Amino acid sequence: MAVDPRGADLARLISEDPGGPVVMLNLLRFAPDGAAAYQEYSRRAAEFLGKYGGRVLYGGQGSTALVAETGQAWDAVLVVWYPSRDAFSSMVADPGYLEITSLRTQALSEAVLQATVPWPGFGES
Repeated sequence: MAVDPRGADLARLISEDPGGPVVMLNLLRFAPDGAAAYQEYSRRAAEFLGKYGGRVLYGGQGSTALVAETGQAWDAVLVVWYPSRDAFSSMVADPGYLEITSLRTQALSEAVLQATVPWPGFGES
């Protein structure tokens, strides 16, 4: 199972860009002993997140799954804001960032990385 975005995935992200910021949902399932490797990846990725204007809105460890089939619970959830889809795409193409992606790849057995768009009427002030 793929845990990292591929070139075609990034091209689709840009081609479907409605404009404006993007919030990326990250659902993470760790490989055995992967949590420590993911923490190291996160520590090192923070530099690139800041460089491209992103910020973590929420990070949490999975807890009680109320509605999920067996095996559908996730180990961790991250919600990350980027100023644009271009900013996200530029970050993941940065040569320095590419040097640390192996930590993420090794840490995860499964992942969902999904762009979101605002849902009208929710969270608007």
